Amino acid sequence: MRLVLISALALFGLSPAVIPKAQTESPKLILPLACEIGVSCEIQHYVDRDPGPGVLDYRCGHRTNDKHDGIDFRLTDMAAQRAGVDVLAAAAGRVVAVRDGVPDISIRAPGAPSVAGHECGNRVAIQLADRWLIDYCHLAEHSLKVKVGDAVAAGQPLAHVGLSGDTEFPHLHFSVRHGDAVVDPFAPASGAGCQARDEPLWSPAAAAQMPYEAGAVLNTGFAAAVAGMAEIEDRSASAPTIASPAIVAYARLIGMEVGDVIAITLAGPDGKVLATATLSPLDHDKAQIPAEVGRKRPPQGWAHGVYSAELQVRRGKAVALSRRWQMVL
Repeated sequence: MRLVLISALALFGLSPAVIPKAQTESPKLILPLACEIGVSCEIQHYVDRDPGPGVLDYRCGHRTNDKHDGIDFRLTDMAAQRAGVDVLAAAAGRVVAVRDGVPDISIRAPGAPSVAGHECGNRVAIQLADRWLIDYCHLAEHSLKVKVGDAVAAGQPLAHVGLSGDTEFPHLHFSVRHGDAVVDPFAPASGAGCQARDEPLWSPAAAAQMPYEAGAVLNTGFAAAVAGMAEIEDRSASAPTIASPAIVAYARLIGMEVGDVIAITLAGPDGKVLATATLSPLDHDKAQIPAEVGRKRPPQGWAHGVYSAELQVRRGKAVALSRRWQMVL
């Protein structure tokens, strides 16, 4: 999403690409939600550091959107969101703004209400020392645990991750400003452009949890039929049984790049390949994309045992991502 907040940047239509921060003591931020990167959540988008119409994240990749002014911490699916994941104060400060009452619904859902004027959705804004401001957006409706004027400590729960405002998936949009200037917490002292080498705002422990990845496997599983994106998002795909008409292995990937080649293989208990599929090289970057391969039930039926799937993403001549998963039938 492109966050719309009241700032000089928003009012005058300026690009939110990072502006060098003033020489001031910077906060040290902890991970702002109660999840494990690479297991129960992923970074979907970084700050856009390209001042023009292109997109660049702080490592010169394309894991961002044009004029994106924060970090999107994404949950793996809606089932995780419904279970409740705490958004945490990344640093101590005082609550200066809140919004609640915006429904948790994807902007792509049929009949979704307009989000004009509240693109951030349910929100908590926290003022730190020396004109630093952190905004927490897309919070779950009626989950806020703080009010304006509250003093909060680092690590204190603020709300739950939601789906409110201008979003299609459950995530926390986390933005940092110093005055009216957007600050990229991964490279705070650099201006526009990438390959920054300055010290991040993250604490050492938080930075260690967030190594830059060129993409990620968000979900994997097996189903008794082709699983659509909605079924993957809700974890509602029917699991295979010995009587299922088919076994389908599926995955959902994020942060894929133009030219990536995705291959997925399904193997039976004896190790023999039951099915394999290779997607055509991607013709443009993909924020998310599913990959599936399946096999109809053979005349003799399914054998009992361990079924496995393997996914591989080739980027140029190298393997950029790989994942293997199993089920017992």
